[in-house]
Amino acid sequence: MLELSNAEVMYLNVVLVLRGVSIEVGDGKIVALLGANGAGKTSTLKAISGLLKTEEGRVTDGSIEFDGRRIENRDPVEIAKAGIIQVLEGRRQFEHLTTEENLMLGAYLRKNLADIKRDLEMVYEYFPKIKLLRSQVVGHLSGGEQQMVVMGRAMMARPKLMLLDEPSLGLAPILVQEIFEIIRRFNQEQKTSILLVEQNARAALDVAEHGYVMENGRIVLDGPAEKLRDNEDVKEFYMGLSAMGASKSYRDVKHYKRRKRWL
Repeated sequence: MLELSNAEVMYLNVVLVLRGVSIEVGDGKIVALLGANGAGKTSTLKAISGLLKTEEGRVTDGSIEFDGRRIENRDPVEIAKAGIIQVLEGRRQFEHLTTEENLMLGAYLRKNLADIKRDLEMVYEYFPKIKLLRSQVVGHLSGGEQQMVVMGRAMMARPKLMLLDEPSLGLAPILVQEIFEIIRRFNQEQKTSILLVEQNARAALDVAEHGYVMENGRIVLDGPAEKLRDNEDVKEFYMGLSAMGASKSYRDVKHYKRRKRWL
């Protein structure tokens, strides 16, 4: 469904942030993209959704294909109409509007009112809590409730491919578990492909079928999710576990040179 082939991204024609990135997302699959802050994960998503243009960035080399059609550097609205919807990091919503008004904005490009109404009820089935808050102004909701709203808004667009950027950011562990279970259900029941950017490697690899590890704008490792979960470097640097199974903090990790066997 989606294929990035040796994609390079540059901002302001000066700053090279992606250096020959190649990623595939199959039809109906969940793929995880892991990496630390600044690795280039969000820039990868914005290259796919066309939102690089809003930050004076562009794909300067390589290609991005969706359903067999080249989409790099195309207009974001055109890409959204093709079926790619990005959920931005940080729970971006229209704070002065109600929960239901925010959800309905996700269906802005759709015309069939009966289908829209049906999908609104589908969203409320996935997120029963926000159904109770449908008339509440979103700016007054908790962080977890706002995350449910922005994901529900993306679902209302009926995407073929959903790009999720750090859906667990700032959420309590019990909410993280709930959000990832909904991601799994939505993928299985609606057959929507998902490219999931996450720093929570354990949660991401639990729902994904395949994963990629990115560092400094490059893919340094990829493979089936179960193999990445067992990879010693992934466990140490992205799950905080040493080879002996002892917890290791990122504060400790950053003070010594990584082995980086994958390089």
